[in-house]
Amino acid sequence: MATVRIDGAAITGWDAFHTQSQQVFGFPDFYGRTMDAWIDCLSYLRDDDGMSAIRLAPDEVLQIDIVHADVWRSAHPDMLDEVLYCIAGINERYADYGEAPALRVGLC
Repeated sequence: MATVRIDGAAITGWDAFHTQSQQVFGFPDFYGRTMDAWIDCLSYLRDDDGMSAIRLAPDEVLQIDIVHADVWRSAHPDMLDEVLYCIAGINERYADYGEAPALRVGLC
C-alpha cells in the first residue's frame, strides 16, 4: 500500500498545506494550489494522467497519515475538517466511477 505523510504541525495556513501537498503527492509544477486542484489531482490516482507522482493499482489504496493532527486541529480546525471532507468526496467520486475508494486517512 502506498503511503504519504503530511505533517500537521507544519500546516500554518493554506499556502503551507498546498506546498506540502505538492511535495508529498508529487503534484505537477502547474498545480493550481486550490482545493479544487487538490481534489482533481487525487481523483485520478489509478490513471496515468501525470497529476501525481503516485499511481495506484486498480484496487490499491493510498494511506494518508496526518501526523500531529492534533496540532493542526488546534491551530486550524476548519482547514483539517475541510481536507477530511474533500477526501470523503474524492472517495465518493471513485465510487461514482465504479471503483473502490482510493484514499484512507490516519490521524496520528
